[in-house]
Amino acid sequence: QVQLVESGGGLVQAGGSLRLSCAASGRTFNSYTMGWFRQAPGKERAFVAAISWSSGNTYYADSVKGRFTISRDNAKNTVYLQMNSLKPEDTAVYYCAARPAPSTVVAAGGYDYWGQGTQVTVSS
Repeated sequence: QVQLVESGGGLVQAGGSLRLSCAASGRTFNSYTMGWFRQAPGKERAFVAAISWSSGNTYYADSVKGRFTISRDNAKNTVYLQMNSLKPEDTAVYYCAARPAPSTVVAAGGYDYWGQGTQVTVSS
């Protein structure tokens, strides 16, 4: 059974940084794609970034490109989202997701497993 546990959310001022972590367990993730999504109040869940566990190839939403970096630590089975130059519009619950395929998709429906989410609040 796949388990994803996020951590690292919190309150930060605009321009600040946070690093989110997603600890994955229950499978060998070599053939998986790991993604981060976010959901603001009253809005749909939106793609943020993804990484292919085997190749390390990354993909970003235009809104975070150049500010956010996704990475993974194979030894720790953990995926990270480094968020810099945060803006108030980045405020949302951030979710880690796993897709049992090496190809990246941006639709939430393409991911089979989800974490519980972690709140990120950016004050102006």
